[in-house]
Amino acid sequence: MAQAPRQEQSVTREESGEEFDRVLETVRKHADNPSAFLALNSGNAYFFGSDGGCVAYRRAGRFLIQFGGVFAAPERQGAVLEEFRAFARRERRRIVGVQLQREDAELYAGHGFTLNQLGGSYGVQLPEFSLRGSKFVKLRNKISRAKRLGLQVQEAPVADHAERIAAIDAAWLRSKGRHVKEIEFMVGQVGGPAQRHRRLFLGLLEGRPIAYISYSPVYGSRSGWLHDLSRRMPDTPPGVMEAINASAVESFRGEGAQWLHFGFTPFTALDPRHELTPTSPLTNKFLRLLADHGEAVYPAASQLAYKEKWAPELVLPEYLAFDGGASMGAVWRLLRVTKSV
Repeated sequence: MAQAPRQEQSVTREESGEEFDRVLETVRKHADNPSAFLALNSGNAYFFGSDGGCVAYRRAGRFLIQFGGVFAAPERQGAVLEEFRAFARRERRRIVGVQLQREDAELYAGHGFTLNQLGGSYGVQLPEFSLRGSKFVKLRNKISRAKRLGLQVQEAPVADHAERIAAIDAAWLRSKGRHVKEIEFMVGQVGGPAQRHRRLFLGLLEGRPIAYISYSPVYGSRSGWLHDLSRRMPDTPPGVMEAINASAVESFRGEGAQWLHFGFTPFTALDPRHELTPTSPLTNKFLRLLADHGEAVYPAASQLAYKEKWAPELVLPEYLAFDGGASMGAVWRLLRVTKSV
């Protein structure tokens, strides 16, 4: 007889090592979403199925905002999803799934969820990747300009530069304006129990870190690394972030990594050809409005411009899933839990 499902545990402290390891092993074994490692962010809560598998989520008002699909063996995903729905009903909350891949979205549609495209994720295949050729002339020039200023790129543990990284984060956030909050949930972190699995590349001028990019591991059919968080001082010269990423690419290629993923950008790659049923026309209209005029909500255009510099050949649509039908309230809660507004 199967055991009753465990309700949930929040992984927010280093002391939660056993729980963290359980989630990590599940993600390693079953996740095929390039952003799946973000499920291990501090602050997430987890629901565990009665016979394996888990779901990462956060509470937001009367909703459970669930990240990245069900992490379980394919034959178990539907059962875990239904167990999670039962848990949500007991809490008198509705599920909103975010950053679902196409196969996840099809599973949710089969269980009666309403689906809407939310954006796209981008990636480049590393074995054949090169910055040679005319399409990368501007990118090479920016990198060369940064190096002529004396830029050095170095991979280092966070602990070696913790104070300086904190200063970069604080200056970066101040530069966005006093009302802007740091976006969470669907972006990477520095620190916490997951840090030992990430990699940090720093840009230094005169030996002093001025910018960094953090990379998280990617499992599944397109394994490699996820460019999941980048920060810089406001006066960082042009080309520094590109130089840091180019150096990381060379390291990853030399190690035999297959993919570098640039992660998810909301309100991009919206295409009627990718729509699934059932869908919400009103939510589609709202998301396309944000795609055209929502830069104040989320800097999608600037993020996409950076990613397109690397000529990604992989563009994956990602979806929202609403249990019980779509609503503007659910979309608003998603924006609130990510601190986009």
